Amino acid sequence: MTMMEQVLDRENLQGAWQRVKSNAGTPGVDGMSVKDFPAFARAHWPRIRSALEEGSYRPAPVRRAYYPKPDGSQRPLGVPTVLDRVIQQALAQVLSPLFDGGFSESSYGFRPGRSAHQAVRAVEAGWKEGRRHGVECDLKSFFDTVPHERLMGQLREKVRDRKVLGLIRRYLVAGVVLPDGTREATPLGVPQGGPLSPLLANIALDPLDKELERRGHRFARYADDFLVMVKSAKAAGRLLASLTRFVEGRLDLVVNRTKSRSGPLKTCAFLGFQIGPRGQAVWTAKALARFKERVREITRRSRGQRAQLVIDELRRYVSGWIQYFGISQTYTVAAELAEWIRRRVRLYCWKQWKQPSTRRRHLLAMGVSPEQARMACTSHKGYWRMSGNSILQRALTNHRLHEWGVPDLRALWLARQPGACARV
Repeated sequence: MTMMEQVLDRENLQGAWQRVKSNAGTPGVDGMSVKDFPAFARAHWPRIRSALEEGSYRPAPVRRAYYPKPDGSQRPLGVPTVLDRVIQQALAQVLSPLFDGGFSESSYGFRPGRSAHQAVRAVEAGWKEGRRHGVECDLKSFFDTVPHERLMGQLREKVRDRKVLGLIRRYLVAGVVLPDGTREATPLGVPQGGPLSPLLANIALDPLDKELERRGHRFARYADDFLVMVKSAKAAGRLLASLTRFVEGRLDLVVNRTKSRSGPLKTCAFLGFQIGPRGQAVWTAKALARFKERVREITRRSRGQRAQLVIDELRRYVSGWIQYFGISQTYTVAAELAEWIRRRVRLYCWKQWKQPSTRRRHLLAMGVSPEQARMACTSHKGYWRMSGNSILQRALTNHRLHEWGVPDLRALWLARQPGACARV
């Protein structure tokens, strides 16, 4: 069976479709949704399959979309059509086993059985080994600057099927359609957003991993984000300079010198974490600031939505955030954040009740005495000060907020920390 036949195998395609379906996503340039794809495939798949078998299939250009980054800039993503997402996923499922076994043990991004948390744990292990200095080397616009010829050369080392190689090349040069409708060529790059892009990115950066291994360095890489750990400041400075030469001279990529640096490992940020005072991973100040900013957005008092809708959205966000950042060894901060979140909800409720008569009715229903209700309703304190007022806390108790579904960050953090109850 040729590799293209493996890609087009019925079971492989069904697995690819199920993966694309579960990921949902927005339509590509053709406007077709995931929901509409099955009917399209039933009508047109024989023709598309023949084109793939003959090597004449032409992918559609990707739709350019922009998503905000934490630093305020925008990340350009390419959204393929649903059809191309299915074909790319089918390709990835066949190619991944071929390449993954040869990847570095220090590569953690978009690989089966590997995760960002494992990459963070590798940094902790480097610290325990006495590697107290780090090198952060930022690759400027990596996904937009991968050289096609170099990448295709790496693919040819293991892929012999010319039709598969030709299909991948056509995906690389398919172009992008910008929001204003104009089309741009893609002579470089691997557009972020397609199922095949993560694998191609790992293939493109594998020579970097192998070079770091050859030099005997401890490092962790997740996609284009990587951190190298060494034992002295002098070694870190030398390594940054030599890495820059290797990346730009051998890989034809660009190092962002304004974001690349060497320094004490505790000052290095990696995947939203850094090494804390006890040599364990803690979330960075930037990650914490982004969390608080998002909670403020959800609970901003001018939203005008019912409190329960706000609480439901808040619970989904906080639960997802702690699922990732819950490995941080920061119990005290988690406990403080839990109370801060409850105070944000109290502030929102106080604003929503708005009229003194409405506030009085709610306070009385929650067991506050008439005199205390009068005092609260006639107070001229601002919303934030009132959210910390003992009368409002007596009405909107922690228990009541928990029954409403307000997330308890402290409890969620403890659930993510085996044995944490015995330490706090």
